[in-house]
Amino acid sequence: MSFFKKLFGGGAARDDKGGQAGGGQVGETLDYKGYSIRATPFAAEGQYQTCGVVSRTVDGELKEHRFIRADRLASKEAAAELALRKGQQLVDEQGDGMFG
Repeated sequence: MSFFKKLFGGGAARDDKGGQAGGGQVGETLDYKGYSIRATPFAAEGQYQTCGVVSRTVDGELKEHRFIRADRLASKEAAAELALRKGQQLVDEQGDGMFG
């Protein structure tokens, strides 16, 4: 599979919550400074890729920013925890600017 298919989701089938279809559950969600951060780690080459979604309702419209980090960890739980921290960092550094 090509790099771009993996990066943009052209590989494994995904469910409507961003997890792999037929795979594990989506990671936990955290409310932080008016934003919702959802961890969505996925299996990648025997490890779990750090991935998540930051969302917020702005002017009555739900805005989402999806992010994938290069970090891979041995457990899904560790990748989910890191995704929540990275989501908090995005909120702190960019705020609503991430919805661009």
